[in-house]
Amino acid sequence: MTDLAPSALRPQHPVPRSLSGLVEEFTLDLRGDAAGLELTGICLSSSTVQPGDLFVGVPGQRGHGAAYASAARAAGAVAVLTDEAGAILARESGLPVLVTPDVRAALGTIAAWIHHSEQNPATLFAVTGTNGKTSVVYLLFAILTQLGVTAGLTSTAERRIGDVSVTSSLTTPEATELHALLARMREAEVRAVGIEVSAQALSQHRVDGIVFDVAGFTNLSHDHLDDYASMEAYFQTKLELFQPDRAQRGVVTVDTEWGRRLAAECRIPVTTLANRHSDERSTSTAVGTEVDADWHMSVVDFGPRHTEFVLDGPDGRRLQTRVPLLGWYMAANAALAIVLLVESGYDLAAIDQVLTRDGGITAYVPGRAELISGDRGPLVYIDYGHSPDAFLNTLAAIRASTTGRIIMVFGADGDRDKTKRADMGAIAARGADAVVITDFHPRFEDPAVIRATLMAAAKIAAPGGELYEVPDPATAFRRALSLAKAGDVVLYAGPGHENYQEVAGVKIPYSAREDARIALHEAGWL
Repeated sequence: MTDLAPSALRPQHPVPRSLSGLVEEFTLDLRGDAAGLELTGICLSSSTVQPGDLFVGVPGQRGHGAAYASAARAAGAVAVLTDEAGAILARESGLPVLVTPDVRAALGTIAAWIHHSEQNPATLFAVTGTNGKTSVVYLLFAILTQLGVTAGLTSTAERRIGDVSVTSSLTTPEATELHALLARMREAEVRAVGIEVSAQALSQHRVDGIVFDVAGFTNLSHDHLDDYASMEAYFQTKLELFQPDRAQRGVVTVDTEWGRRLAAECRIPVTTLANRHSDERSTSTAVGTEVDADWHMSVVDFGPRHTEFVLDGPDGRRLQTRVPLLGWYMAANAALAIVLLVESGYDLAAIDQVLTRDGGITAYVPGRAELISGDRGPLVYIDYGHSPDAFLNTLAAIRASTTGRIIMVFGADGDRDKTKRADMGAIAARGADAVVITDFHPRFEDPAVIRATLMAAAKIAAPGGELYEVPDPATAFRRALSLAKAGDVVLYAGPGHENYQEVAGVKIPYSAREDARIALHEAGWL
């Protein structure tokens, strides 16, 4: 079952903790009486409070969460955790108030204590990097399921426990939601969990209270420079995951200098992975061939619907398999997932056996170079990539697997990293035969200004190129589809799995995947 609106999976049978025990354990400043009160959960939003919750009030951009303490009490909260400023606002609620100087810094360990996270027997995998995190988490989930292991995941797209899922609102959930999710997974006897860890999750303490069994690194490229002052600051944040208080072991992709630096500078045992690939079947020179690493992945065959690869490891260990996904980078993601499993104790021979039995990794990765079209007409991919590096890799993979034209539809996030927009426009114009620029989450920015930046960069990169500016996404996709014929490819980059477009603070329902299917039907292709 799948919920349409973002929600949280919480334990169905929580084990209570005493409020006085919480005060004692964390040396909190108690304002009020804690006698006889018990906690069964912890929550950041008054709108999602359940009876027995500790309500957490943190300062935000538009006010202080503690101002909603009375609403939290009406919903069943038994106490408030906040800072000194929040304590004044929460006083009117009449609830006991627990005060700590930095609420976010304390939140993860407190949530872990309330939800008994130390009792979780599951193997915990963290995956970080600019691109590929979601794909690795889903590939982990797929392989574990093929091994017969009850698995869970939390990603940009959804939170999942076996066949039960809810959609996600953040790449990595807040610590309150994450520890509740792990407690629910413990009830469901989940034995392995893949967790997508963004840089923001590390900066904002969302994974505090967790020590991962194995952490994986995909890559680092231009993105999120609205949140981080430089690529160096962005890198240092990622590096935090590969420290003893965060993870026991690491697997690092060392195709780039960032990966090699991370492997050298982290303070936990690390296994390295390098990816050999070429963008043309006839090219013998392969990226990553000369990189020194413990494991090497080599692409041996690829097409619009699959990528086959060989994974070579220490002591002559070898596995050959395929993923039902486009591009060498998806093989790299699958290789990382396999090495993560091996580093956590799973036997490579056992993995090889089930993948051979099933004809490869039976993964579905929503909105990641997801093939929407059928057997007739142009191939249509919907992709979540919204960075220069993602554009470059996806376009190269498509170019290598098709002889037809490539028509690309994309836009750029409003109120997000503006410094990557020119590169996105230039890469699209150079890599595609025709480009349709549209709106993509303009938020509070003027969408015409965003489009103008993309168009200007595209015109400079490909003078005389075939460029179109179509503000409405649905109309833009139909324009792109009208330019394609059988044998061509339409790549719609950006929206991926998402089911809305954000304009001026309003999330307007829109699914690129569903709209693409409708347009293909209208055109007689599906």
